[in-house]
Amino acid sequence: MDQNLAYLREVLSNYTEENDLMREINHKIEQGHYASEGAFVRDLSEEEIRSLESILDNEINHANEAGDLERGYQLNGVFELLY
Repeated sequence: MDQNLAYLREVLSNYTEENDLMREINHKIEQGHYASEGAFVRDLSEEEIRSLESILDNEINHANEAGDLERGYQLNGVFELLY
């Protein structure tokens, strides 16, 4: 699994119990066997993209504020492709 997607999957695990859409996105990562984050993003619906944009913006800021620059960098790799 692509490293960026591994970080994304970890982040999504915080949202899957309360959010059906995040659970579906997480399932796509688990079952999709995507070669890259680009292939994953191309498989998302507009609704999934909008939801991920919001979550990733918050998670990237949190990672950077906590000094986890690697996590912020990896999540940003997915975030940039959403646009």
